[in-house]
Amino acid sequence: PCSAPRLRELDLLRFIAAGALVLHHFAGVRSTIWPGRDAQKIYPELAPVAHFGYLGVQLAFLISGFVILLTAWDRNAGDFAIARVVRIYPAYWFSVLLSVVLFMICGSAVPYGDGDNPVQRLLPNLTMLQDGMHVPSVEVLYWVLWVELHFYVLIALLARAGITYGRCVTFMVSWLLLGAYAKESDSELLQRLFFPETAPYFIAGMAFFLIYRFGSNLALWLILAASWALSVHYLVDGISPLNAWKGVHEIVIPVVLAVFYAVMALVALRKLSWLRWRGLTLLGAVAYPLYLMHETVARAIVKVFFPHPILDRLMILPVITVAVLAAAFLVHFLVERPLQALMRPRLASAMAQIRRNGATPEPAPPEPEPEPESDAGGRPQRDAAAVPPASVP
Repeated sequence: PCSAPRLRELDLLRFIAAGALVLHHFAGVRSTIWPGRDAQKIYPELAPVAHFGYLGVQLAFLISGFVILLTAWDRNAGDFAIARVVRIYPAYWFSVLLSVVLFMICGSAVPYGDGDNPVQRLLPNLTMLQDGMHVPSVEVLYWVLWVELHFYVLIALLARAGITYGRCVTFMVSWLLLGAYAKESDSELLQRLFFPETAPYFIAGMAFFLIYRFGSNLALWLILAASWALSVHYLVDGISPLNAWKGVHEIVIPVVLAVFYAVMALVALRKLSWLRWRGLTLLGAVAYPLYLMHETVARAIVKVFFPHPILDRLMILPVITVAVLAAAFLVHFLVERPLQALMRPRLASAMAQIRRNGATPEPAPPEPEPEPESDAGGRPQRDAAAVPPASVP
């Protein structure tokens, strides 16, 4: 299939979403970076803004809904799976290994407590399926990848059936309804299948892609309105003291999500197509490793160098910020690109072999009729059974 067009405006939004989460973890919330300390107390000047950086996840889900449908369009399920595996696993594998190695070298804090040895979690975490196996992640933020995997499976099933405009709309409306039914039933199984709290973002992203590709219509805008309403409800309803200030966030969340939806609408309506700086592509490419590793790298630096006579609270923040950005760029160029170049043709070859050997075999041609035998005079002999009996006068 033809490669999807590069939307540099989405690359910029990816980097903004990742940057918001970095700021949130560095200066806006109690995290594993500052063991025993609350970042809001370390950086009270930044906390009022940094605290809301967790909403970068919601922006990332909106972008994902758009990009994943863009990636899957005109692809079959196998090609879509290859594209996703090649995209998400190389940097993820490195991130998991780096987290465990830095724990062993630096003794830096790890999620869920040092007593739960991350080395024992290594193999399950390398599969990215650890949440489904009830194995703790080596990094808390990997929960986002588990949600994304749910979405990929649903899109792969849609690709298997054949992606069309009509099927996408049916899929999106059905998903919204099934998510509501899952909440009503209070069924844990249904909620795990349809993840109603995060589904509205993916559905909205898909709707924005359909507007981008085919133009807007009332049905798609109604789907977007319903998605925004549900996403606001679920996010406000799920406010926790760890991530939000109740009361303030009930006002901030609807406004911020409305801004996210408005920006994505500008992308869908091609109003941001003037953003064509090539550097945005690189920013979009490093956003994923930046998200994966920013806590891992920062935690090790803080463990070794903070507090320090030179690296006080004002100095350590730019140091860890530059360090995680440098790590993201290095991983993109030295890990992601080489592994992707290695994996992509081999997975494509494997998929071609699977298709060749998994195809339904054609029915064997019928065997030819045997030629009748000839007598000594060259005349064909008649089958005795075929000779009609003599008539009785």
